[in-house]
Amino acid sequence: MNAQLRPQFAGRRLLCNALRFLAIDAVERAGSGHPGMPMGMAEIAEALWRGYLKHDPADPHWVDRDRFVLSNGHGSMLLYALLHLTGYDLPLEELKRFRQLHSKTPGHPEFGVTPGVETTTGPLGQGLANAVGMALAESLLAAEFNRPGHAIVDHRTWVFVGDGCLMEGISHEACSLAGTLGLSKLVAIYDDNGISIDGHVEHWFTDDTPARFEAYGWRVIRDVPGHDSAAIEAALGQACQEGDRPTLVCCKTVIGHGSPHKADTHEVHGAALGAAEVAATRAHLGWTAVPFEIPAEIRAAWDATTQGAARHTDWRRRFAAYAAAHPELAAEFERRVCRRELPAHWQDSVGSMLAAAVSQAAAIASRKASQNVIEALQPVLPELLGGSADLTGSNLTAARGSVAVRRGRGPGNHINYGVREFGMSALMNGIALHGGYLPYGGTFLTFSDYSRNAVRMSALMRQRVIYVFTHDSIGLGEDGPTHQPVEHAASLRLIPNNAVWRPSDAVETVCAWQAAIERRDGPTCLLLSRQNLPHFVRSVQQLDDIRRGGYVLAGGDGPAAITLLATGSEVDLAMRARETLAAEGIAARVVSMPNCAEFDRQTPEYRGAVLPRALPVLAIEAGVSGFWRAYTGFDGDVLGIDRFGESAPAAQVAAALGLTREAVCERARALVHGARSR
Repeated sequence: MNAQLRPQFAGRRLLCNALRFLAIDAVERAGSGHPGMPMGMAEIAEALWRGYLKHDPADPHWVDRDRFVLSNGHGSMLLYALLHLTGYDLPLEELKRFRQLHSKTPGHPEFGVTPGVETTTGPLGQGLANAVGMALAESLLAAEFNRPGHAIVDHRTWVFVGDGCLMEGISHEACSLAGTLGLSKLVAIYDDNGISIDGHVEHWFTDDTPARFEAYGWRVIRDVPGHDSAAIEAALGQACQEGDRPTLVCCKTVIGHGSPHKADTHEVHGAALGAAEVAATRAHLGWTAVPFEIPAEIRAAWDATTQGAARHTDWRRRFAAYAAAHPELAAEFERRVCRRELPAHWQDSVGSMLAAAVSQAAAIASRKASQNVIEALQPVLPELLGGSADLTGSNLTAARGSVAVRRGRGPGNHINYGVREFGMSALMNGIALHGGYLPYGGTFLTFSDYSRNAVRMSALMRQRVIYVFTHDSIGLGEDGPTHQPVEHAASLRLIPNNAVWRPSDAVETVCAWQAAIERRDGPTCLLLSRQNLPHFVRSVQQLDDIRRGGYVLAGGDGPAAITLLATGSEVDLAMRARETLAAEGIAARVVSMPNCAEFDRQTPEYRGAVLPRALPVLAIEAGVSGFWRAYTGFDGDVLGIDRFGESAPAAQVAAALGLTREAVCERARALVHGARSR
């Protein structure tokens, strides 16, 4: 927004103080929180939100709004005060309930809880990486859908960052890539107050931040006085000028600005000011209103509803003209971006993919089966946006129809993230939050440790992000224990709302991809093999039951003495052991359980039919054993790996770690004989 068009109000300092005291009063009432950042960034927030931010408080989901991300999310009361004052559905009573149970004002901003909050922030640096993902989505959508005279995708991503965000390593991963890709609609505003929880950062953070970002290829606006509204406004105007790179605006501020005794100290970072200092701050800043009271004139000056409605109406008019000129593009835009729906022919396409996997009956690695799915999906789902953390040829996340995303090249559907697993995962969260794309990205399963916090945020925010984790076991062989995941599958399964699929063959891989794409309320992790896996013949009912997370693959049509429960590559091990046991007169059922959480959601009757209580259960997985005790009970057994691996050919590693057909049979015999003796 041009600053000259902003509604004028003589008491600009009072507008900033309204933000300060809403934050002060809310933190004081809660008895906890972070007042220092809102007090220090009030002038920056006022200049941005009243001068440049394009938004409509009446419709927080307007697709062409600017995105605003508070990466330094501990200062959440600044955002809540802004949302309240500008006209979002966040009444004053919710500010009074800051940090209270079931309020719309939690301690850190949470997507889906508070209207106008674009992403959940708090783990420092991730909001910044989310913002890079949002800006990337905007850039790609603009290249794909805009046409001469019809710029229907034209918005900026603004992100507030603090010292902590820039100390976190993810800031390097994300901002380096943002500079390389030239994301010109991304503006980061750095709250350079020199304070973190432990005190003055000069003792542990002496980076030349402007030079660092210039080295990334960013435009840097240096030395902006962070309490000078006119200087801030000028800097933001410069940031909005046309360019071919992202912008960092460096604002020097005083944390807790306005507090006579606590400003510029860590005491105001993460604790309430206290009654005496609140009174002193009111006197110092000349704020006479009682707690939570905002004078009518100040409220009127902050209200952005009329202006937001006008901008939104103008966009609707322009989109109608676009639809008239380009009806097919407009229909696709509405499906993908506005409604976020799958295409009408989706089920037919999935049926064809599944039929192909069944008929090919190929013994292939599940990572290759996954690539085959991607190949088939690309013409069907143009919103599918893939990538890899420098392991594309190993993860097999690109297909013949993949087009690499490159600076200035136009639309693309595959991102080379470089060796940036954490950055990739957090960028995918931002892409998903923005809308218009369904992101997936690959790395080795053992490197999911680098991604884990972003995976957790995907689950917390219920975002449809697909993590392709290949080389899922000791089966990768010679690379050794640093690359052989042992605890990772169990660790990922422990994240609430995180769907983890470990398919046993190409058919289960198709089903896993289908479930991931159809899921609307959270992420999916696909754990895929490097080594070839055999094809298993299934009935129509078994094909349907795959989506239940666990099902009887063999031996379900007669009496049995034991259940062999396995996932992924170990399903073949269970099937081969079943043959040996059958020759000895021991009938075994084999249960494949590609998704434990989905199985747990089934009815007790179904779960009991798959895992009858009368039969002992031997669980088999190339990973830590403790997870499986929930399915085997104390009377069952687990054949797993509770140590790190070895560097050797895969078969030798499996033998050394006791993951063999002979070991399965030995454990099974012991369970059966033990059950018979009881």
